[in-house]
Amino acid sequence: MSLTDSETAVSVVAALAILAGLAGVIVPGLPALPLCWAGVLLWAIFGGTGGGRWLVLAAATLVAVGGTVVKYAWPGRNLKRSGVPTSSLLAGGLLGLVGFFVIPVIGLVLGFVAGVWVAERLRLGDSRLAWPATKRAVAAAGLSMLLEFLSGLVIAVLWVLGLLFT
Repeated sequence: MSLTDSETAVSVVAALAILAGLAGVIVPGLPALPLCWAGVLLWAIFGGTGGGRWLVLAAATLVAVGGTVVKYAWPGRNLKRSGVPTSSLLAGGLLGLVGFFVIPVIGLVLGFVAGVWVAERLRLGDSRLAWPATKRAVAAAGLSMLLEFLSGLVIAVLWVLGLLFT
């Protein structure tokens, strides 16, 4: 099966959107799963004919919605159990965002860790108590990013299979 020039162009744009979405797991400001899903949506609408495209889009939609729910619910539940408050996570997120622009990429991680630690230090009044809470928050953030990346990867695989078989 050969693709027309317009189908090829749409496929390239869809691939770029999916790649940007996967990068969005790490880069602040890029909505990871919405970008991956939008790439598949674009391909389904403008990529040619075939009912299989809509099945791929439906599957990608389920993965995107499910991945988004799980990305927040699972790590959030673990943090609530361990007693790390939302305010500490917000402090980490804010300082991580600042850190990203001060020291690109690595500053995101450093700022997040520092922000959570400072917030927990102020809340608990002891450095030794702040560090375990910080480690739990970092582990939860890592789990959330991993779940988001895996969901984006599943969307990408669904799209590639759709390219090959529709």
